[in-house]
Amino acid sequence: MLTTLRTIVLEFSQNAELESALLRMVSQVKSAMNTDCCSVYLADYQNQHFILTASDGLARQSFGQTTIGFAEGLVGLVGQREEPINIADAKNHPHYVHAPEVEEEELTAFLGAPIIHQRKVLGILTIQQKQARAFNEDEEAFLVTISAQLATAIANAEARGLLGQKQDNGKWLKQLKGIAGAPGIALGQLIAIQPKADLESISLEKIEANSNRAIQIELFKNAVIKTRQDFEQMSIKLSDIIQDDSLNIFEFYQQLLEPSNLGHEITEKIQQGWTTQSALKLVVDHYLVQFQALEDPYLRERVSDIRDLGNRLLFNLQQQSQLHTQFPEQFILVAEDVTAAMLAEYQHKGLQGIISLRGSNNSHAAILARALDLPAIMGVESIPLGQLNNQVAIVDGYSGELFVAPNEALKKEYQLLIQEEKSLTEKVREVIHLPAITQDGRSIELLLNAGLSTGFEHSKQSGAIGIGLYRTEIPFMSRSCFPTEQEQTHLYEEVLAVFPKQAVTMRTLDVGGDKSLPYFPITEDNPFLGWRGIRITLDHPEIFLVQVRAMIRASFHTKNLEIMLPMISSVVEVDDAIRLINQAYFELSSEIFLEKGQVLPRPKIGIMLEVPSVIFQLKELAQRVDFFSVGSNDLTQYLLAVDRNNPRVANLYDAYHPAVLRALNTIAQDSAKYLVPLSLCGELASEPAGALLLLAMGYDKLSMNPHNIAKIKWVIRHIDYQRSKVILSHALSLSTAKQIHSYLNEQLEQLGLGGFVRAGM
Repeated sequence: MLTTLRTIVLEFSQNAELESALLRMVSQVKSAMNTDCCSVYLADYQNQHFILTASDGLARQSFGQTTIGFAEGLVGLVGQREEPINIADAKNHPHYVHAPEVEEEELTAFLGAPIIHQRKVLGILTIQQKQARAFNEDEEAFLVTISAQLATAIANAEARGLLGQKQDNGKWLKQLKGIAGAPGIALGQLIAIQPKADLESISLEKIEANSNRAIQIELFKNAVIKTRQDFEQMSIKLSDIIQDDSLNIFEFYQQLLEPSNLGHEITEKIQQGWTTQSALKLVVDHYLVQFQALEDPYLRERVSDIRDLGNRLLFNLQQQSQLHTQFPEQFILVAEDVTAAMLAEYQHKGLQGIISLRGSNNSHAAILARALDLPAIMGVESIPLGQLNNQVAIVDGYSGELFVAPNEALKKEYQLLIQEEKSLTEKVREVIHLPAITQDGRSIELLLNAGLSTGFEHSKQSGAIGIGLYRTEIPFMSRSCFPTEQEQTHLYEEVLAVFPKQAVTMRTLDVGGDKSLPYFPITEDNPFLGWRGIRITLDHPEIFLVQVRAMIRASFHTKNLEIMLPMISSVVEVDDAIRLINQAYFELSSEIFLEKGQVLPRPKIGIMLEVPSVIFQLKELAQRVDFFSVGSNDLTQYLLAVDRNNPRVANLYDAYHPAVLRALNTIAQDSAKYLVPLSLCGELASEPAGALLLLAMGYDKLSMNPHNIAKIKWVIRHIDYQRSKVILSHALSLSTAKQIHSYLNEQLEQLGLGGFVRAGM
């Protein structure tokens, strides 16, 4: 049955037409389960009913015509209850509705299972039989399993067909929904960057013109030549080491690449109108289905070889495609998974916004997009990159909506919003060099998050009064080996010199999780709960000591260094780190020439509060360090047990969750009790509602990216501290994040700050 399941799902996912895929699927399920009928009903939420879309056993003329209301019949009951329903005699069930056009009079037994994707019922899969009987547990389990596996495939198939709807003027229009990754609006041409070579990530698409097919065939031939060369080089390299028949695998690859095998079939698919990558996927998937069904275990193992060959061909195809990509003066980047490296590469080439089919609003790509002031949408519904490429689109980074090929009316509406957004940006810049003080005299320090780039010229003009977080790991990432003490000293001197009269807080090396060094790879099953942050540097004191020595040496003249320790979870870690910092300090005191009366400046030491365990150790920690700094992004992630980079649970990650706000308030109260200065560096600080709450809680400093300083300063200067305390009190009494968001947006509107929630709206 497991092989049957795999075959059905794989064949379904490789079919480009949803209707034919569903017809094939119901036929296969009917055959596998030996029933008299199998049908699938897809949900139409606009009209609140299920549509009979495909069946093997019901009247064909009823496909696409017969509808059942969400609250009607047995199909509606399955959808309402969101669980399988097994009925031996359906005709006598009180929810049974007779639909003569489907011709199901002879069918008695009924089993239906909901097809659910991300909590949404996409449809209902049913089987029916003439004999009056209850389907057994195995049959029910099979139908539930196939429904669960088909859910994602159907969601993807629906997304593939969504752009196939045209407006009255003949142009495409589709509104896609993602996660708001970075605020702002962009209107421009989409340029798609292909994902890494993985056939599973390729969506099927066709080309129109015959001339394009000739180009596609030429691309494929070039990819075959390059792949042959790759295998030949591999074989030659290994032949000096391996003398047995193990190298025959390369001969197997070469045989598959012969024109009479894969090559011929792929060329045929291209001639039928498929793109080269789609043709490759169709043919390779076909082979995979055939080999997986074989009983011979040796031949069945060839599945991985065929998949590897397909991915290698795909890689060489994509390399050619990248070379031919033309970038307009201004464009919106779209990719399967937008990375920080992509943003770094394209930010100076006319990049206006980003769309990532994967990722969440707290992935590092989204955080970097906010730092670069680029509108971003993350985790967009599954849709082929090829269908998005070169389309004109609107990116709404406030709502997470993507409008593909918008009409003129929609363009004008968003162009007006873009102008209003620019006006608002110019308006807030009026206060950029004024103090962050409320209308009733409460002040707060706004600091800078730095380290995403090497230049600091823009930072001096941001309106910040210091650096609250300098990410030292970025310089480590840009090298091929660990930087020397001298290299680090020179870099840190430049950073400290930007704000020579204000504090500059440098975080010690914080790698692991989703941040890795190419020359220091860390492979773990659960990296976010693994070897990262202070855990790595304490295990490698030679790395930690060199970095701390460089920091202290760099601050000899400016005397404005503060050292911050990341990922602290216990008092022991702080004690061990302070011992090493003391060692570095005393070593340097004896090495650096000090004139009479001179003393080597000793930096203040603080810790990041981002692991929930420290919330219950603040009293002990306050006795050891000079300041606390909350890392709200990771604290939220760990409190809610949500991987912020996982789009499947991205909707659960919310810094306004009642538990997060109450934890932040507890930290503020205890820090005040123990007289420890408190700051926060995280996305929450750069949001108007977040800054308002943190001000009311009693945070002394907020650290954020440069472009947010003026906005938050404007908000602080246009509110009343006592009013913020009232707002905080009510927000802490609410029980859901949704309630808190609604309440805060309402309060911002009343304060005349609604434009910061959504420009112009």
